[in-house]
Formats: sequence, structure tokens, C-alpha cells
Amino acid sequence: MTTLSIVIPAWNEEGGIRDICERTLAVRPALAAVGVDGLELIVVDDGSSDRTAEVAASIPGVRLLRHAQNGGYGAALKTGWAAATGEWCGFLDADGTYPPEYFPALYTRALETEADLVIGSRMAGAKSEMPMTRRIGNIIFARLVNVIAAANITDSASGMRIFRKEILEQLYPLPDGLNLTPVMTTRALHERLVMTETPIPYSERVGRSKLSVVHDGLRFGQSIVWTALYYNPVRPLGIVGAIFLALAAIIGVALVVARISGVTTVGPLGAFALYSGLVLAVAGVSILALGLSFNYFVALFHKTPVKQGLFGKQIANRRLDVHLGWVGLGALGLGILLGVISLILGFQGWSVSRLWIYYLTSASLSLIGLQMVIAWIQVQVLDTLRIREQLAASDLRGKARRENDDRNPTERAVERPTERKELATA
Repeated sequence: MTTLSIVIPAWNEEGGIRDICERTLAVRPALAAVGVDGLELIVVDDGSSDRTAEVAASIPGVRLLRHAQNGGYGAALKTGWAAATGEWCGFLDADGTYPPEYFPALYTRALETEADLVIGSRMAGAKSEMPMTRRIGNIIFARLVNVIAAANITDSASGMRIFRKEILEQLYPLPDGLNLTPVMTTRALHERLVMTETPIPYSERVGRSKLSVVHDGLRFGQSIVWTALYYNPVRPLGIVGAIFLALAAIIGVALVVARISGVTTVGPLGAFALYSGLVLAVAGVSILALGLSFNYFVALFHKTPVKQGLFGKQIANRRLDVHLGWVGLGALGLGILLGVISLILGFQGWSVSRLWIYYLTSASLSLIGLQMVIAWIQVQVLDTLRIREQLAASDLRGKARRENDDRNPTERAVERPTERKELATA
């Protein structure tokens, strides 16, 4: 027997709570037709000051839970999920914007795709009465999630979805506010849960919206980025670093072209370009190196393999850090060499108006190379700490083999370095 526990968080929704509860309870036959034998409807009154709790309590088939004080949208959902008895959990808003009649379609989609979580997408083509400002915001949030998680989600903030209750252990902790939904989506993607979407219509809400487009929108975006940083920091930080480096490269090429064209002096705009190019180049490498280092901290904390998914899933396992050392040393060496050559040319009579671009390039290469070398040293230390227990276990196994194995010493000596190499590249 499969039971679906649907949670409706409600805060001052006396005008619409009865209708949405009755519509949800009326879905029982359609759910039974797709294999859901039991429906549990839980309303969590989140400290309402109106008659929301009273109305909900009067509806047969509704299980009412109450917060003494308003704890937030996410807090109400988590209270409902903790009390839920079903193998599957679902939720939707109390304002009538989401159609409970689509829960059977969500469950059918879950069975078809063997999904852990199914999102009812308001942005996948079904009829929608969503205000334009919120539609634009949801598009931005979905694109942000897709960029930093290498995914293809159309509605990261949808407030109607179902999921296997057992995955909550992987998704927690979740925030108490309205930003629970985008954080849940981001966590599910990084936890490698099977997540899919199905189109749903969206209606204008009953009563006044409690969502602040600017305040909650900024919180949504911030939550998505911070959640991604907990899993694969090199992707969001690496994207920012790559953008900075690309801008620095454009400025650098423009300066070289200007110098080749005979420009030897710079005005206010040129001076600002010089400053910007140097700052962007150093900042870009620093941010990228920070992302690489953070990934090792994440792997060390969770005792998992290091993720380096900067450019997407197809090359997510490519180790970017292994190139930091030699690239950094090369850039540092080239920068120092260029600086020495510029100094010699200066003593030979070259004017500063001819040498400034060489000194600037030398400084940029030297600083970038030094930052790369420092980052490489850091990740080597972190990687050694990450696999320390594995290496210790390998040594113990080697000792046991030396004591108990009858093989000749040459065979044992060949095996040990190979084993260490596999651990070091795990």
C-alpha cells in the first residue's frame, strides 16, 4: 500500500484554505487509479492570527498541526514532513495557485522515470496566470541553478512537488523561509537524486501575496549560490573567475594592439583599463584557485572524491588542479624573465613610455603565477589530508602481506607504488 502525505503550510489563509483542502481530498480516486492507495492531508497552521486553523480543523479528513508563532514557510513544511506517515510526501500552497488535481500526474511521472523527486513546473508550457515580474524571476532562478549545477530545470522554485520521504535525510538541512524550494532543488541536483518535472497550470492566488519580489528574489538567488558552494565550489567560483580572466584578456589584447599601433601614452580611460586588466587577471585566478581549494575542503569534510565539475557533467571528473603547478611556475618564470629583459632594455636607453606595457605584463604574469603555485601547494596538502586514512590502511595491509604472504619481495615492491598511485588519484 502506497500512501502520499500532502502538506499544506498556511499562514492567515482563512479565505482559501477550505477550497484547497477540499480540492486536494477530492483527488483520492484519481490517486488510487495510479497506485496511491492512501492520502494523508496535513495542514500546518503557521501561527495565523485569523481563523485559518479553525476552518482547517472543521474539514473532515484534514490533520491539523499548529505553530504557536509564525516560523516561516519552510518551517511549516518541515513540521508537516516530520509528522507524515506516507512513503511519499507532497506539498502545495494554501492560496489556490497550484492545482492539487495534478498530484496523480506527478506520481505517474515518478513511476515512469523512477524519480526521487518530481517538480510541478509552472514554466514548462502549461497555462499560467503568473505575474510577469515573478515569471522573469523564476526564469532567472532556474537559469542560475542550471548554470551552477550543470542541469536543465525549468522551475527551480515551484511550490508543488512530490518526493520519496526517505530522501529528506540527504536534503536536510533546509531553510525555514520561502527559499526552501530553490535550496531543495539545488541540493537534490548535487546529491545526484533522480529529479524530473511535469507541466502544471498556475492560477492567480486567493488574497494578497506574501512574496516580496525584490527581498525574496535576492534571498532565493543567494540561497542557490550558497547551497552550490557547499557541494562543488569550483563551479560557481570558477565561472566568476573565468569571466574575470576573459575580461582581463580582452583588455590585454586591446592594450597590445594599441601599443603595436604606436600608442605610447595613456589617458584617463587607458589608465583605468590598465588598472582594471591587472585587477581582473589577479582576481580571476585567485577566485578560481579559491574554488579549487574549497572543493578539497568539501571532499575532506564529507570524505568523498574531489569534484572538479567546472565546465559541465561531461568532463566533471577532469582534475583541474593538476595543471596549477606547472602553469603557475611557467607564468611566474615568464613574468620574471620579461621583467629582467625590460630592466636591461631600460638601462640600454629605452624610455618608460615604451616599457610600461612590458612591466605591466611582467607584473601580471608574476602575480598570477605566484597565486597558482600557492594554490597548487595548498591543494596538495589538502589532498594528502583527504586520503591520509586510505594511505594508512594501505600501509597496514602491506605490513600484513609482508608478514603472511609467501610471495617474493620483488612482487611486493612492485605492488605498493601502484596502490598508492591509485589512492592519490582517487
